[in-house]
Amino acid sequence: MHLRRVNPFKEILRPLGQLLIFIAGSAVVISAITLLLAVLLRPTRSDIDILQVTLVLLPQVLIDGITLGFMYAIIAMGYTMVYGVLEFINFAHGEFVMFGAFAGVELLIWLNAQGVLKTAELGLALVWITLAVLLGMVVAGGLAVTTERLAYRPLRGAPRLVPLIAAIGVSFLLQDTMRFLQSAINGDFYRTFPEFGPFAQRLMLFTVNLDGRPIDVAIQYKAIMLIVFGVVMLVALNYLVNATRLGKAIRSVAQDQKTAALMGIDVNRIIALTFLIGGALGGAAGVLWAFRFTRVDPYMGFIPGLKAFTAAVLGGIGSIVGAMLGGMVLGLLESFSAAYFSIFSRGAFGAEYKDIFAFGILILVLIFRPQGLLGGKTTQKA
Repeated sequence: MHLRRVNPFKEILRPLGQLLIFIAGSAVVISAITLLLAVLLRPTRSDIDILQVTLVLLPQVLIDGITLGFMYAIIAMGYTMVYGVLEFINFAHGEFVMFGAFAGVELLIWLNAQGVLKTAELGLALVWITLAVLLGMVVAGGLAVTTERLAYRPLRGAPRLVPLIAAIGVSFLLQDTMRFLQSAINGDFYRTFPEFGPFAQRLMLFTVNLDGRPIDVAIQYKAIMLIVFGVVMLVALNYLVNATRLGKAIRSVAQDQKTAALMGIDVNRIIALTFLIGGALGGAAGVLWAFRFTRVDPYMGFIPGLKAFTAAVLGGIGSIVGAMLGGMVLGLLESFSAAYFSIFSRGAFGAEYKDIFAFGILILVLIFRPQGLLGGKTTQKA
């Protein structure tokens, strides 16, 4: 078995370059399609200039889509790590996201009760957020390893449908476990992310005019933080997999478990570590999701988990690069559909229909290109 030598420095710069290309390429293509639709529909609207409205909203829609895309990409990488090694879809991954979110939020709620968060300036607020993310990673990663050992490892030699059904069962079990714990401890099954620091403030970028009315284009500081966290995790995972001894062992097990075992690699340990890394990514994404949308509940991981799975399939499941691309494309598509559905359909469809894009794309990709956008070119597994 041949594993190519890599330059660690390149493994830091390469994903950054790929990420910029994916963001720019996805944004240009989706924006062009949207503007084309606006041009085609322009003669049918006498009440508004639909092209002007589309152009005015475009910068803010792009910002929101890129932010959402990073979160989908982080969750999708958890799926792709496990699939790349075991070729197994862990449908309980969304619940790892949920457990990580609850862990981080509970820590911040406790700190808020101690009066620590109320006076936190930007620097200290960043420390608390980082601690919450780290705790979410530890809890979700530990849960993923435990799940692999108790539920998945005994079924490793079974037909593929058996562990898939087990993963669905684990998903429901974890949802109801968290609901029971929250109901028993707090008397309710949802929690709210405490507000602190300057994260809700907006950084003004520029102003555009719509019929003489100024519209500000801005990005929240929390969105900037989400993007920074996402970039760090994407680069760190790529470096781990492609430029470290552990990454070489993971890639060896992904290529051939029996040969890797003959070479002295502890296959069970590597698989457990893969679940640990994937679960930790999910836990971090859960805390960031709660940071963005403020509320967590036992079922919060289900839909983001399915959408992240869609992103992984779209980009090419088993590929870290594919997870990046799929997450960005899906995030931008959702943002565009939420913003423009109502405008283009004269109010017949609203933002609530944006989910049809995620699952419609999943169906189309499985029919016409089941290997994903990069599946045919990317043979390296996570």
